[in-house]
Amino acid sequence: MTLQPKNVFLSRGEGKYGRYTIILIFISLLIRGLLAWLLELGNDEVYYWTYALYPDWSHFDHPPMVGLLIWLTTQNLLLDQEFFLRLSSVLLGGVNTWLIYRIGNHLKNPQAGFYAALLYTTSIYGFVIAGIFILPDTPQLFFWILSLLLLLRILPDRELTAKNRRLLLLAGLTIGLALLSKYTSALLWIATGIYILLYNRNWLKTTELYVSVLISALIFMPVIYWNYQHHFISFTFHGDRVSLFSSGIRPDFFFTELAGQILYNNPVNFVIIVFAVLAIWKKKIGLTPDLTNILLLTSLPLIGIFLFFALFRQTLPHWSGPGYISLIVLAAVHLSRKNDEKRSFLPLPLLLSAGLLIAGLSIGMAEIKTGLVGQPAVEDPKKLGRHDVTLDMSGWKAFGEEFRRLRIDDIAAGEMSAMAPIIITRWFPGAHLDFYVARPSRQNVIAVGELKNLHKYAWINRLRPGLYPTSDAYYITSSRDFKDPLPTLSPYFTEIEEPVIIQGFKGEKHVRNFFIYRLKRCHTLPPDILEANGIELDFPKKNYN
Repeated sequence: MTLQPKNVFLSRGEGKYGRYTIILIFISLLIRGLLAWLLELGNDEVYYWTYALYPDWSHFDHPPMVGLLIWLTTQNLLLDQEFFLRLSSVLLGGVNTWLIYRIGNHLKNPQAGFYAALLYTTSIYGFVIAGIFILPDTPQLFFWILSLLLLLRILPDRELTAKNRRLLLLAGLTIGLALLSKYTSALLWIATGIYILLYNRNWLKTTELYVSVLISALIFMPVIYWNYQHHFISFTFHGDRVSLFSSGIRPDFFFTELAGQILYNNPVNFVIIVFAVLAIWKKKIGLTPDLTNILLLTSLPLIGIFLFFALFRQTLPHWSGPGYISLIVLAAVHLSRKNDEKRSFLPLPLLLSAGLLIAGLSIGMAEIKTGLVGQPAVEDPKKLGRHDVTLDMSGWKAFGEEFRRLRIDDIAAGEMSAMAPIIITRWFPGAHLDFYVARPSRQNVIAVGELKNLHKYAWINRLRPGLYPTSDAYYITSSRDFKDPLPTLSPYFTEIEEPVIIQGFKGEKHVRNFFIYRLKRCHTLPPDILEANGIELDFPKKNYN
C-alpha cells in the first residue's frame, strides 16, 4: 500500500512524536551550544571569519552567505567570541531538525518524522559539521532542506494548483539562497529539471517555473558579477579541485572519500540507509513513486558525482553531505515501516546510532582538551603533532598569550618595532594567527606568496598596510605543519634569525612546537598577488605611510 502526502504546511507535530522531537531539539541545542563555546575555531571556520571582517559580493572560495551569518550573529563582529561566530550553526541546526521532522511526517507519519530527526541529529555532518562549526554548509543545509520540503510538496502535483504554483516561486527563492551559500546547491535545480522532464512535464507549461528559475538566477547574480570582475577566479579554483585524469585512477582517494562519507553520516546510519535503498529496489519502501523519485534525484547524483571525482582527485567527504538528507528521510520511512510490525518505541539501530555519536563526541572532546588518545612520539621537534588534526581546534589562545609576552619583550629590548607585522604564506594557519595572535594585540598580518595558497588574503592585502623598505616582521609556523620561511621569504629580507620555540600543551602533555622567526630589514617589497595574477581592482593597496 502506498501513502499519499499530507498538507505539510498546515499541519503541526501530532501527539507524542512531535513532543519528542521538540525535546530532542532542545537537548541538541544545549549540547551543540556548549561545544560551540568550548572549542576553539578550526582552520576553515577562522578563515570564514575574514568573510565577515571584509564582506564582498563573493569570495575566492565560496559565495558570501556564511560571512553574512557571522556578521549577523556577532553584531558586525562586536561579539567576536567563538560561540557567537558559530551561533547561526547552533540555531539553524535546531531548525533543520524540525524541518526534517516535518518532511518525515509529510511522507508517512509523525513516527517517521521523529526517526528522521533522530537520524539527522546522530549524523556527524548534521550535528557537528553543519550544527556546531560555522562553514558554508551551515546556510546551505538550511536552505537545501527547506527547498526539499517545498519540492516534495510541489513537484508531484499534476493539477498545478494555484497554491503550488506560488510555492514554486518560493522554492526559487530558497534555492537561490542555497546557491549564495555553496555552488553545489545547483544540483537542486538539476534534480528538479530531471524530475519534471521524466515524470511531470505539466510544469513546463507554467510561467511560474521559469520565473522561479529567474528568481534563483537574480539572487545569484552578485556572485556572477564578482567572478566576472575577477576573471571567474572562484569557478576556476573549484574546477581545478575536481579536474579529472591528471593523475590517473586513484583507488586510495576513492576509498578515502567513501570511508569519509560513511563516517560523517554515522556508520550505523549508513547501514540503515543501505537497507532503505534496497527496500526501494524491492518496492517495499511504502512511498509513492513521485516522492521516491524526488528523494533519489536530490541525493544520489550529488553523492555519485563526488565519488566519481574521487577516482581521480582528492575530495572532501562533507561536499556530498546535503545529498544524504534525502537518504536519511528514506531511512526513517523504512525504519518506521519496519517498526509498525514490532511496535517498539525506538528501533535498536537508532539506539546504536545515538550511542556511537555520544561515544565519538566524548572521545573527541577528551582528545582535544587533554590529549587522551595521543599521537606517536617523534624525535624531530618540527614534526611533533604532525598527524593530530585536533590541534587545529586547541592551543591557539594559549599560544597567542605566549607570543604577546615575547613581542612585548622584543619591543622593550629594541629587538623589533611595535609596527612589525606577522607574515603569512598560506591561508591556514594564517587565519588562526590573524584571529588568535594578531587581532588581540592589533597587529597587522600580511600575506606573501602564491594566490593558490593565500586565497582571500590576496584581497585582504589590499585593505591593510603593506611592508615598506627596512621594516621587520615575524613569521610563525608550527610542528603541526612546519613550513620553512627561507624559500619564500629570504628574497625580501636581509636576515632571518634562528627561531624562538614556544611549546604547546594539552593539559600536561607537550603536543606541539611553535617556531617564531624574526625577519630583519625588508630590502625588496613582495609583488602584489592580484596584479601578479592579472587581476586589476579599482582600489589601491594601503601603505604604512
